[in-house]
Amino acid sequence: MKQLIQILILLISMAGFSQIERIEPPNWWVGLKNTELQLLVKHDKISEAQPEVAYEGVTIKKVSKGESPNYLFIDLNIAESTKAGTFNIVFKLKNGKSITQSYELKSREKPSNDYVGFDSSDVIYLITPDRFANGITSNDKFSNLKEKTINRNDDYGRHGGDLKGITNHLDYIDEMGFTAIWPCPVLTNDMPQSSYHGYAMTDFYQVDPRFGTLSDYRELADKARERGIKLIMDQVANHCGSEHWWMKDLPFKDWVNYQNEFKSKGKLKTSNHRRTSNQDSYASKYDKELLSNGWFVSAMPDLNQKNPFMAKYIIQNSIWWVETLGLGGIRQDTYPYPDKAFMANWAGAIMNEYPNFSIVGEEWSYNPLLIGYWQTGANNRDGYESNLRSTMDFAMQRWIIEAMTEDEQWDKGLVKIYEGLANDFHYASPKDIMIFPDNHDMSRIFTQLNENITDTKTALSYLLVLPRIPQIYYGTEILMNDTAKPGDHGLIRTDFPGGWEGDTVNAFTGEGLSEDQKEMQTYLKKLLNYRKDSKAIHQGKTIHFAPDDGVYVLFRVLDDETVVHIINKNNEPVELDLSRYQELNLKGKEVRNIISDETFPWNDKFVLTDKGSIILTTK
Repeated sequence: MKQLIQILILLISMAGFSQIERIEPPNWWVGLKNTELQLLVKHDKISEAQPEVAYEGVTIKKVSKGESPNYLFIDLNIAESTKAGTFNIVFKLKNGKSITQSYELKSREKPSNDYVGFDSSDVIYLITPDRFANGITSNDKFSNLKEKTINRNDDYGRHGGDLKGITNHLDYIDEMGFTAIWPCPVLTNDMPQSSYHGYAMTDFYQVDPRFGTLSDYRELADKARERGIKLIMDQVANHCGSEHWWMKDLPFKDWVNYQNEFKSKGKLKTSNHRRTSNQDSYASKYDKELLSNGWFVSAMPDLNQKNPFMAKYIIQNSIWWVETLGLGGIRQDTYPYPDKAFMANWAGAIMNEYPNFSIVGEEWSYNPLLIGYWQTGANNRDGYESNLRSTMDFAMQRWIIEAMTEDEQWDKGLVKIYEGLANDFHYASPKDIMIFPDNHDMSRIFTQLNENITDTKTALSYLLVLPRIPQIYYGTEILMNDTAKPGDHGLIRTDFPGGWEGDTVNAFTGEGLSEDQKEMQTYLKKLLNYRKDSKAIHQGKTIHFAPDDGVYVLFRVLDDETVVHIINKNNEPVELDLSRYQELNLKGKEVRNIISDETFPWNDKFVLTDKGSIILTTK
């Protein structure tokens, strides 16, 4: 019997049905605007083979060998008339044998213009999947992966949250008023420790089995879309994990930056993180290269986007995920760190294919000049055009904290957000910039505001009426904090209560929450659901008045809808003279408090009795 099996294996091999070790992308689509496709083929000594294709509409334009003998790169052209289907790629070997690999071209589910991204009408819910909800306990541990344990008491260990956990709680997310979700990366991170966060990918085409399967990911996208919720994918073009499969056999000598140091186990150069060198006309070549070529950390090899095969690999990977999941946007990690010419090409390729799509890039800078530089349409003196629709407003985030925590003076307190918003003249499109109170990398807003509930509400209400795209981190609605150890990443990414069987507190149902937590959850829910239908907040004109005596007033106006946001930092009652705002033509009109539903006419004066914020609307 054993001999019979061996003979069958030999016959199958001789017949040419052996499978290639790895081919990426694993499939593609007909009908894309760009008819070119480059396949990465990984197989023992595959560079000695000559690939052939016989499928109508598909032609091989070029074949390139890697510097490792185990790689081939095949450039295909897929004609517009090509029909969806499966075809064979035959790799003819020098010994007269061949290897046959099937490859599928799929039909697209919708045309490019129907891929609509997030915008200022959305509010995005940022989730750390491992810490949100455990939908399937059977996928918590895998013996073949390097991090084998699960321990909810270890802030830096895996806790078991997964894609199914998010899908199971889409009703909660929808009812809260969120219109988009951004989970941190869920691709395979087969790293020996801290693999939960997802940013050290070891396979760019595989869902980490501890988060679920590709089908689970697609189910999340589909069920979110049924509720009108967009799925944003967190992608990483700058680096991979040191345990990525290709690090054991790199295709080229320059596949990753400082590759020689890695192979010789020498001292690796990490990035200097001096992001201003991207724009600095005085920056040294040394500083520029160390920013873009240095490894982010020692466990994250820096990908070399100047290598044309790597560049194409990253672009195609992004498009593959857009098509596979029907994405509503991409969040690109560490945006200023890769080669900036490549990043413009990457974003340009995606936006050319999907003109109504959205990409937001992470630029952790408190300087509006740098934030604005990365947005498409910026009038950059060096002529740089990023093709990037959105970037992150770290500057306004900091000013909001300072406005809430500083005592009122000429140059401190509320004037920080007044003058900060005045910087919008620099941005090509302020409403396409993403604002947030906190995120997965910084102390939670409740901690930053010294656990002051009134200030936290004020900060949230202000950013939610700005001409921006708001992002809220999971747990903000129940006052989650990292006060015990501010800034600790493991603590910032605490488990969402109720996401695990046996949790005594359940934020999804409200069971076990404190009165303050329930009140905050209700407050944010009411505000988010009003914002969902407010055209004035989505698209309206913005008018604000300089802070005076601890009071700052901002208006959003569109047609017959005016939204008024008032911040009051006074502990004692203060009378507001409404004649100052007469240019808004509100006198005599009835306004409604969005939170309390109280209505009253806008006449001459208004007494602010409580410290905090008030949001009024004419609708």
